[in-house]
Amino acid sequence: MDQTDSYPVKLYVYDLSRGMARQLSASMLGRHIDGIWHTGVVVHGKEHYFGGSTGITNCPPGGTLLGPPDSVVDMGFTEVPEDLFKEYLTSLGESKYRGVNYNLFENNCNTFSSEVAQFLTGRKIPSYITDLPSDILSTPFGQALRPFLDSMVINPGGNNLAGQ
Repeated sequence: MDQTDSYPVKLYVYDLSRGMARQLSASMLGRHIDGIWHTGVVVHGKEHYFGGSTGITNCPPGGTLLGPPDSVVDMGFTEVPEDLFKEYLTSLGESKYRGVNYNLFENNCNTFSSEVAQFLTGRKIPSYITDLPSDILSTPFGQALRPFLDSMVINPGGNNLAGQ
């Protein structure tokens, strides 16, 4: 009889604004937001995320330049073994999640985390994270900032995919 191993999957959530969004969003955007979110998926002992200059990256859990996560969301368990997961990440890194494909609003760390979490567990990451870009862009201030924000690249540091 085959025994299937099960591995925990966690979503590490970081506030890139370090609390400033919570304090200033109502006056700047006309609505309250709790943070500007960066996420990474932790499985098989590593945190995996997508950044603008390096593409898919990994590091020890909580080992980005951002320090410890602001929160950790339990996404459940996966039966996907590490070698198959690495093949999946390599495939993503050669297509949709190459560093040059990074876009702060449409193809970012959170869209990556949601896609990876769904592959591993069948669950997407919380919508308050993935809906944030459209929430910001729906405001006049967000629309005014879009040209500047479109040029932004976020890379919290770590090892590139080849460094797995």
